[in-house]
Amino acid sequence: MGGMAEPSCFYLTTPIYYVNDAPHIGHAYTTVAADILTRWHRQRQQDVWFLTGTDEHGEKVMRTAQAQGVAPQQWADRLVGEEWRPLLDLLEIKNDDFIRTTDERHVVAVQRFIQRLYDEGQIYKGNFEGPYCVACEEYKLPGDLIEGTGDQEGQLLCKIHGRPVELLSEENYFFPLSQYGDRLLALYEEHPEFVQPASARNEVIGFVRQGLRDLSISRSSFDWGIELPWDSGHVLYVWFDALLNYATAIGLEDADKQAEFERIWPASVHLVGKDILRFHAVIWPAMLMAAGLPLPETVFAHGWLLVGGEKMSKTKLTGIHPREIVEVFGADAFRYYFTRAVQFGNDGSFSWEDLSARYNAELANGLGNLASRVTAMIGKYFGGALPSVGGLTDAEAGLEAVAAKALADAEAAIDRISTTDAVSAVWTLVDATNQYLTEQEPWKVAKLPGETDESGAGVQGGRLATILVTAAEALRALSVLLNPVIPTASAALWESLGADGDLAAAPLASAGSFGHLAAGTTVTKGAALFPRIEEE
Repeated sequence: MGGMAEPSCFYLTTPIYYVNDAPHIGHAYTTVAADILTRWHRQRQQDVWFLTGTDEHGEKVMRTAQAQGVAPQQWADRLVGEEWRPLLDLLEIKNDDFIRTTDERHVVAVQRFIQRLYDEGQIYKGNFEGPYCVACEEYKLPGDLIEGTGDQEGQLLCKIHGRPVELLSEENYFFPLSQYGDRLLALYEEHPEFVQPASARNEVIGFVRQGLRDLSISRSSFDWGIELPWDSGHVLYVWFDALLNYATAIGLEDADKQAEFERIWPASVHLVGKDILRFHAVIWPAMLMAAGLPLPETVFAHGWLLVGGEKMSKTKLTGIHPREIVEVFGADAFRYYFTRAVQFGNDGSFSWEDLSARYNAELANGLGNLASRVTAMIGKYFGGALPSVGGLTDAEAGLEAVAAKALADAEAAIDRISTTDAVSAVWTLVDATNQYLTEQEPWKVAKLPGETDESGAGVQGGRLATILVTAAEALRALSVLLNPVIPTASAALWESLGADGDLAAAPLASAGSFGHLAAGTTVTKGAALFPRIEEE
């Protein structure tokens, strides 16, 4: 797209998160999905770049800092240091970069970009009056407002935040967004993959077809933002500043980083919550068109995490800090649960009861118990050394076929940005391996004549050896397939199987077939991958 050679790099971004408060599980949900997608592409042995960060300018942040009695920069530094960066470690996020809109590299690049548009006549001065939502940092259209009731009767409220809007009137600079409607509609038609899922694309097309208004891109009523280089009385409107992070982080407008920029840009996927879809699917491509830059491949809007049927919100005190979950269940379980329980792209509800039930049924009993049974039996019957496999039957071929299909289905799911479907596909191998053991009954086979010698050691190449080697091969495949999702447990499983080499370097393709574990490999039964958590 945009007439440039396809980039060799898979470049994925999260939204940059507002620093007006601490993160909740809704922010963590997006970041975990991004991490799983990028880890999966790395497991394919692809070149990957993964960016996340924080959005620190604007009236909302300034007001929050004032309420706390500190300067906005001090407030941002504190929240980033104490909350946002630690969240990445808490959830085992493997990002390549962390951008802050207060970083000098960002500020300098944004000013160069905006100056270039101004010099080319893409920005003009005018007066603006309209209803403004501080929480959204956006002037609102009539259709974005609802009538207040009760205490708020007679007031107009923002649909998203349920708060009264403010009527603002000020002299601003404008970007001629109205001129880009036809080009944007052509983009959506020629590249349906640009906005996903389809419901999001239809919403954006409907919005653009109603006609676009020119965009106010500066504010003069406060000073917490990036100054316009030609008019120090104005700071850049927060979205025009924030959206550019995806490009400034990798070297936009920096001559010394031109090669890196061209290697990584355009973005492969921008992951966004559906409430910020329009900014990314309308304003952002228009900005790039104006600057003559290639457009990203996909903007993917996921749904909201609901608690008690409502979108999580700090004002309504429904925000749950990820730490509350990780402290009880661990980071792997957090990552697994939010991937499996909520269909990526749709809204989904969180409940502690569902999390606990899935943890015990799927992680502790499903995968964890499978790993401990297989490694324990290899220890018991073969002294912890993987035996030589014997004659194979349809049962072994059947399990290997499940692994091949799980890999193919998961790969296809990742390519359509469905982390949920990918994990569901992989889990068929967990269930099939448990079923295989139930049907093959290795504990009974061990009692048959000729399966163990007089000292109790297992016989190499017997039926018992074949069953346990096959189950171990399935576990090896699972450690590769689940490494992007539950990295700590996958690494522990890989190590307990004595698998050869570094797990990160194991190509995904190797998870679709058996025969990778060498006879004689030391297999150990480690600590439980997912210890049972008793109800308090």
